[in-house]
This record gives sequence, C-alpha cells and structure tokens, in this order.
Amino acid sequence: MQKIRGNSSHEAMTDWREIMIETMKELCALRGVSGNEDEVRDYIVSCTKPHANEVIVDVMGNVIAFKKGAKSPKERLVLCAHMDEVGVIITGYSDDGYLIFAGAGSVDDRVILGKTVIIGKEKVLGIIGCKATHLLSAKERETPTKKEDMYIDIGVNSKEEAKKLVALGDTGAFDEDIREFGDGFIKAKAIDDRFGCAVLLELIKTDLPIDCLFAFTVQEEVGLRGAYTAAYHTAPDIALIVEGTTAADFPSSPGVKKVCKVGGGAVIPFMDGGTIYNKEICKKLTSIADENNIPWQTKTYIAGATDGAVFQRTRSGIKTAGIAAPIRNLHSPSCVGKYSDMEAVYNLILLFLEEC
Repeated sequence: MQKIRGNSSHEAMTDWREIMIETMKELCALRGVSGNEDEVRDYIVSCTKPHANEVIVDVMGNVIAFKKGAKSPKERLVLCAHMDEVGVIITGYSDDGYLIFAGAGSVDDRVILGKTVIIGKEKVLGIIGCKATHLLSAKERETPTKKEDMYIDIGVNSKEEAKKLVALGDTGAFDEDIREFGDGFIKAKAIDDRFGCAVLLELIKTDLPIDCLFAFTVQEEVGLRGAYTAAYHTAPDIALIVEGTTAADFPSSPGVKKVCKVGGGAVIPFMDGGTIYNKEICKKLTSIADENNIPWQTKTYIAGATDGAVFQRTRSGIKTAGIAAPIRNLHSPSCVGKYSDMEAVYNLILLFLEEC
C-alpha cells in the first residue's frame, strides 16, 4: 500500500484505506438527492474550512474552496466533484395515502422495486412497491414494472395523513447499508460521486504542490446545473473532473461492452456523451500513470456525461479532462467500488498537480 503524501496529521495514517473508508462511509451515509444537497454541503464545508484559505457557498449551493500550494501554476486549475445523488421526488398522493413519485436523476426502474427511501426533512421511511408478481398478467410479466406503476408506502391510510408527513417536491434518498466485502470492495448508495468528493477532501488536507481551486457541485444528476455557475465563478484554465463511472464487467457483458473494470485502476476517458476530453491533458495523465506504475484504463463505450461538458464550453473554453473510479451498478441503491481504484485516482491526481 502506498503512503499518502501530505502533512503530519495524515502521515500518521499510512494505510490509505483507513482514511478513505472513514471518509467514504460518512459521505455515503448522508442524504443529498439533487436539489437537496444540504447535509453533504454542510459536511464538506466543515471539512474544508480548517484547511482552505477560502470557502464560499454560491447561490446555486456549490461549495467553492481555494487552497494555496507551494507555488502558483502557470494555468489556473480547478478540481471538480458533484455532491448530489440520484433518488426519487414526490409528485402526488393516492386517495389511500400512497405517494406518487418520479426519478430525481436517471434511476433505473428495474433496481428500485422493494427498496426503502428516506423522504424529506422529517426523514419519513417509505417502501417502493407495486403489485406482487403472482397478480400480474402474462403480458405485464413481459416487461419490467415502470415507476409510474409503482408507489411509495409510508404506512398511512389517507391522502390527508400523507400530506401531513410529506410535501410535494420532497426528495427521497435510498436507505441502504454501507458494507465492505471481499478484497477491498465497498457497497453503498451515492458512490457516484461521493467518491470524488472524498478524494477532493483528502487532497485539500495535504500540502499541495500548487494553488488549487475545488468545486463541489450540485444538481449534476439532473442536467449538470451547478457546474454552470461553478465554471463561471472559478474561471479556470484547466478543469479536472473527478467522478465515479460505469463499469459493466459482468459475465453477460461481452468485450468492449464491459466499458471498464472494477479493480482495473483509474479510468481516464477520452470521450463520453457530453465531452471530448483535452487530448494533451489525457496524454499527460496516462504518461504519469505509466511512469509511476499506477494502474489505469479507459472506457470502451461512449455514454453518459459529467460536469466536464459544462466546464469545457464555459467562457472562451476550458481545457477539460476526467479521471474516475470504475463503479458497478451505477445510479442504484447498491453501487460497488474498490479501494485500490480510488487510491490510484488519488495518487495520479497528486502527481499530476506536481507537474502543473
């Protein structure tokens, strides 16, 4: 296990996993569905203030931090990770007290049936349900049940009771245990992108080689919305987007459709559904990884988008690159990642900063 570069408070913890396990568990336990990132934001502000030279929260709710490093780089650089997670948003009530809902972000109908959610400021427990399988017609069994045919049961018997507990527009976060298993794996909701937030928080605690801006953005999962104000505010020359990305390394996925592999190291994408990443920076990242024996891979399937799509197009253009950890079951209540990949991302970013 590589030692963490940094100040004395971190040198005492040479096992990188111990640091990241603690931070990841705390972040993934927080509720931060798009538009309601308050818990995550408060945690990040409390963690960054002791280490940053400046921390602000903008009108959108993004956290923007600045920390002086050993030198000022030739090009202004921002590291970006989003705070929000996918979940559900309440859109109506049935007469007998069930909640009608939609996805807050891209939520696969197949993975939410039977799951529990925690809704609103009152933290109301709800269970997502539908007709039992033996009540379905033969035709209904041919396709997965859609969200519009599901409901959330909060244990009341009337619309009036439901309204007292839950308001329209309240969001619900998945209520899943965080588990470590196997050889350095973690299962949790919201690893996308609490992983990126965790990496940025650990970086901001270190003695940085250069001045750095940090952007913890909101509403990424519903259209990269927080990134617009964050990109204009920070006005960087270079943006490095730190993310969790889709791994489909299952037996049923042939060849390139596996996209990337959990345990295969840091993911350095050349393109996704929103961005063709800066070739010069991508080459620099891969070269640094090769020179320092940091495992890395790229994505073999073009899909999805990140805050990089916004940063790249802001003002007169920003040189943008991405670096990510491969995550199975993305946008589900049970995402799966591996600490060795997260370590690779952290170390690669730190070495990249040393060469800026």
